[in-house]
Amino acid sequence: MEVAEIEALFTRESGDFAFARWGRPIAPIVFGVTDETLSVVKGALEAVMVLSGHQMTETDPELGSNLMVFFFRDWDELPEVPGLDRLIPELGPLVARLKSVEANQYRIFHFDPDGAIKACFVFLRMDEELGAVPAETLALSQIVQSVLLWSDTAFRAKSPLAVAGDKTILRPDISTLIRAAYDPVLPAAAQDPSHALRLAARVGQMQ
Repeated sequence: MEVAEIEALFTRESGDFAFARWGRPIAPIVFGVTDETLSVVKGALEAVMVLSGHQMTETDPELGSNLMVFFFRDWDELPEVPGLDRLIPELGPLVARLKSVEANQYRIFHFDPDGAIKACFVFLRMDEELGAVPAETLALSQIVQSVLLWSDTAFRAKSPLAVAGDKTILRPDISTLIRAAYDPVLPAAAQDPSHALRLAARVGQMQ
C-alpha cells in the first residue's frame, strides 16, 4: 500500500489524522444472537487476533467486557439495556440521531489515557439490508472495523473484505496493514500523519 492510501484510511472527514489500536486484551461479549451466530462472531474475532498478534481474555479487570456487540431489531431497544446508559452517557440523544438517519450500524470507542483503544461498542440494527448479509461476512466486517480506529470514511467506497472463490476473506492489503499496526515497536495511538510512513515501511517489510 502507498503511504497516501494508508494515511487516507486514518484521516477523518474533518481532516484530522487519528490512529489507535487496542492497548489491552480484548474481552468480548455478544448480545441478541443464537449460539450458532455467537460462535461465528467469536471465530471472526479469534482469526483477527491471530492475524494481529493481539490477545483475547475472558474478563477485563476494569470493565468486565470491553468489546460489546449488540444485535437488535429497533434502536429503541438500546435504552432498555440495563446499565448501558452509564457506559454511554449520551445514549438517548444518540439513539434519536441514529433513528432519524435510519442507520443500521454504529460503533463507539473509548480510549485509555495514552490514546489506545480501551473499549468498543458495536450496534447492529438487523434491518433488511443487514439481514441479507451472511453471518460470516457481517461478523468479519464488524471485527475488522473494531480492531483499529479507522477513519469514518475508510470503507465507504471499498469494503475491507473480498471474495475468493466461494469464501469472503479479508482483503490482503488490509490484512497486512492490521499486522503492521500491531507491531509492538509502534505507538498504540498517533495523531500525526507521519505515522502512515511508519506503517507503510512495515507493510513493505511484510510483503
